[in-house]
Amino acid sequence: MRIVLLSGGSGKRLWPLSNDARSKQFLKVLKNENGKMESMVQRVWRQLRKVNLADEAIVTTSSSQVEMLHTQLGSNIPVVVEPERKDTFPAIALAAVYLYSVERCSLDEVIGVLPVDPFVEDHFFETVTELESALDESDADLALLGVTPTYPAEKYGYIVPESGMPANFIKVSKFCEKPNETAAKKLIHQRALWNCGVFSFRLGYIIQLLKCKNIPVEYDALLKYYSQLKSNSFDYEVVEKATNIIAIPYSGYWKDLGTWNTLTDEMKTPVIGNGVISNDVMKSCIVNELDIPIILIGVEDIVVAASPDGLLVTDKKSSHKIKEYVSHFQDGPMYEEYWWGWSRVLEYSKKEIGTETLTEKVHLTAGRNLHDQGQGDREVWTVTAGEGTLVLNDEFSKVGTGTTLTIPAGKTYSWKAGSDMELIVIRSGEHLMEHRRKNSRLDVALKKPVYSKYS
Repeated sequence: MRIVLLSGGSGKRLWPLSNDARSKQFLKVLKNENGKMESMVQRVWRQLRKVNLADEAIVTTSSSQVEMLHTQLGSNIPVVVEPERKDTFPAIALAAVYLYSVERCSLDEVIGVLPVDPFVEDHFFETVTELESALDESDADLALLGVTPTYPAEKYGYIVPESGMPANFIKVSKFCEKPNETAAKKLIHQRALWNCGVFSFRLGYIIQLLKCKNIPVEYDALLKYYSQLKSNSFDYEVVEKATNIIAIPYSGYWKDLGTWNTLTDEMKTPVIGNGVISNDVMKSCIVNELDIPIILIGVEDIVVAASPDGLLVTDKKSSHKIKEYVSHFQDGPMYEEYWWGWSRVLEYSKKEIGTETLTEKVHLTAGRNLHDQGQGDREVWTVTAGEGTLVLNDEFSKVGTGTTLTIPAGKTYSWKAGSDMELIVIRSGEHLMEHRRKNSRLDVALKKPVYSKYS
């Protein structure tokens, strides 16, 4: 069985920590078994390893998330990169065609598809492995994993079974998307399941479906054709149109950590970062990535989240509304992580004549390289911590705390960190923020391999 993990999202629901480059699955706000902070994607990958599925998994994602995946999961994680961000049907089609035409998987190979960020017990992934035998036993086209509801939720879709249920799987009658509470209670009475976005199929099923739609089934050809694919979900394009579908019930713990309200329920500590909550405050959280302190006094049931992208103060029950407002802000992302370290915008200004000034703090991890080309009119770099080597004009120079130098526009240079380094860079010129936003300006010296020439 091969696993396809879907890693997408625009990073709006958990703003300001999440953004286009760092979606919710990359936020290190959960504690693992050893008490260390980890992200949702790190948690899922660890759980996949426990059931021996990690070696059979590939991740589909956008180019803006590739370095983050490699940073958190390792440089050898196989990643299929979309030429442009679309919905789940194009992403799954690309992964399936890669497995078919590049890895030469058998058409009888069972493919399991799941999101990269479910918050579940380990038993969840053991149940995922049962999808393969369920397909063999039922001869169905699709096998889904459905969660046994614990309350009449209005925010989830439901898988409705036909009457009469076999011992280990159900025959799917229809789907019901986000019913009201009254309808949800009736669905639960019918033994309907929550649709958690996990399904499986034989590779030949999706390849034949693509051929019927005149979609290329060779990887390079599909990459060139990708922009012509409609941005439809796999549920809409495939699942809801199929007639021979089964589902396996999963009765363990499952949660979609898609809002600050649900995410903070699973955080083991009320304060992450520089902050203090007074003793009279109940059910409140601080997640602070800034150096300045945050203090909560006399308020309850709220979330305060701070990052270089912005500051959010919301009561938990209203946190799901944030997506309506984030689109007003176009300057981000102001913080990005890379395999070599991270960069954070400290200050940005633009004069009426178009001249911009951009100040960033850069962290370069020991042993890593940062390769770049001077932007704007000039760049002034200052090493504030650590030591390393700078290569400029083919000359090698030792640098350390207090070193300051100016790099003219267009000059290529490379930093090599001997120890963890922190640097401040001030750029002046035109179109600096636009260039940063479009191109994730700080490139890497050693590009990590991914399975797409568009990466």
